Amino acid sequence: MRDEPGDEATSAAKSAPGAEPVVVAIHVAKGRRLPMRAVASVQAEAGKGLVGDRYHGSRVRHVTVQSLEELEEAARLHDRTIDPGKTRRNVTLSTGRLTRTPGHIIRIGEVELEVVRDAAPCKLLDDAFGRDVRLALARRAGVVCRITSGGALCVGDRAEL
Repeated sequence: MRDEPGDEATSAAKSAPGAEPVVVAIHVAKGRRLPMRAVASVQAEAGKGLVGDRYHGSRVRHVTVQSLEELEEAARLHDRTIDPGKTRRNVTLSTGRLTRTPGHIIRIGEVELEVVRDAAPCKLLDDAFGRDVRLALARRAGVVCRITSGGALCVGDRAEL
């Protein structure tokens, strides 16, 4: 796992409209309620999760994925910027609408993810932004996935939604 200098790259790496989604940010946290840390890459283990993340080893909550496009929609509703690292999601894609149907497959680089469910906005957002941001993120907070095929996940990887 390589550390990333910060989230400044997130806005610079955004794709043009209609472009293929790419990973613009990866975040992990060693434990629940601990700060998320931006990394340039992380190892995704099939059936386990992201190495070094708080959910590694959980039964089905291996990784969370969000779309920067959906995050920006929520930010417009709230009239403020929402930093992808503050949402407590692991992987942020540049663009695209995420399918929330359980069983749907998302491929990111060499990693294959199976959607388990829609991700509810994290209650820790209330501390950072207030309750209205959490409400604006309803149905825009990403998806919870199980890792069905592992490998390296890297900022810049292309995604198939």
